[in-house]
Amino acid sequence: MTRIQRVTVRDIRFPTSDDLHGSDAIHVDPDYSCAYVTLETDVPGLEGHGITFTLGRGTELCVAALNTLKRFVEGRELEDITADFGAFWHELCNESQLRWLGPERGLIHMSVAALINALWDLLAKQAGKPVWKLLADMSPEEIVRAIDFHHITDALTPTEALSMLRQHESTKLLREQELLEIGLPSYTSSAGWMGYSDEYRRKLCQKYLADGFQWFKMKVGADLDDDLHRAAIIREEIGDDCKLMMDANQVWDVDEAIRQMDVLKQFRPVWIEEPTSPDDVLGHARIAKAVAPIAVATGECLSNRIMFKQFLQAGAMQFCQIDSCRVGGVNELLAIMLMAAKFGVPVCPHAGGVGLCNYVQHLSAFNYIAISPSLENVVVEFSDHLHEHFVDRLRVERSRYRLPTLPGYSITMHDASLQDHEFPTGRVWQSRVRGA
Repeated sequence: MTRIQRVTVRDIRFPTSDDLHGSDAIHVDPDYSCAYVTLETDVPGLEGHGITFTLGRGTELCVAALNTLKRFVEGRELEDITADFGAFWHELCNESQLRWLGPERGLIHMSVAALINALWDLLAKQAGKPVWKLLADMSPEEIVRAIDFHHITDALTPTEALSMLRQHESTKLLREQELLEIGLPSYTSSAGWMGYSDEYRRKLCQKYLADGFQWFKMKVGADLDDDLHRAAIIREEIGDDCKLMMDANQVWDVDEAIRQMDVLKQFRPVWIEEPTSPDDVLGHARIAKAVAPIAVATGECLSNRIMFKQFLQAGAMQFCQIDSCRVGGVNELLAIMLMAAKFGVPVCPHAGGVGLCNYVQHLSAFNYIAISPSLENVVVEFSDHLHEHFVDRLRVERSRYRLPTLPGYSITMHDASLQDHEFPTGRVWQSRVRGA
């Protein structure tokens, strides 16, 4: 038995706005940051780590929420929590007073994700396996027990989920070996940020082409003329055979999105990502119908499995972009990936930021091994920032994620990185771009 004795939470921030990394039409000065959770146990040397990703200011709010939520795990046995993981998840997300601050959305739910992800990291380290392998070795019954099916049974029942998982059970090992040999296909967003010079953008396109990338994503939505200019540069550099995707980061109204894409379609984008408010199911459905055959991709800012259910039911997403920290961690993501498979929608996770690439490689690997055994139109986002701060450093070779082999969720940060980038409690964070 492993007892969780203490939970600590740290505010970790990186001044990425200095170099305009991560800039888009709405998030003009992101400083990639995270609330970093450590679960200390009674087993010497055994700790669990988890994060939720933020953009600088406000990280202290996630830290405060986690310091409120940690009472759910402090003093408890890990085995007691994971014996009925779905029930624990429901308990955590439905505390009768805290749930009023959501429910199951926003800052509270993102903070839940950090705690849940830390539990999976701890469970995998205890088992001596990376999280993707831990999940792949679980039985269909164990996976289903980890999921809270409240409010989604009109789209996916436990019986259906069990059937889907059992269908692919006998061939899991073959796909596991395949991924260990060839890795997961990825796309790069690193050449597509706003604010770069034309020369630098061209160099980045050339770099990633040389690295084997064939899928490229760019940001749009701040200024149409600038979008056209940057799209022309990227298309010129990557040629006609490579795939181009566009991401508006929620900036447009519905009719505006349709008008903008009518102009931008000349560059043959595979998808337009987050064309309008992430909560607008019907708006996304209307955009999808109007801009076809360009697809709509969304999900990184959807707050819970119920929102994903509605987008899938309405035909409002053709690419499902799960985010490892936006919803309530691994347990809820299992439900979302199963629903996406039922509706025949490929899962192409959102990554980048601090540690998101580390997380989603595990999720994508399990999705292919046990849920949706096809890599057609499946690409995992890769953003080439901050990977040096993690003990289990991300490996992307020839545009392929190479599966991690170290135990855990690949999110443990180096002690020196934590010390150098911890933000002092009580200070006010100001963006470098805005002259602070």
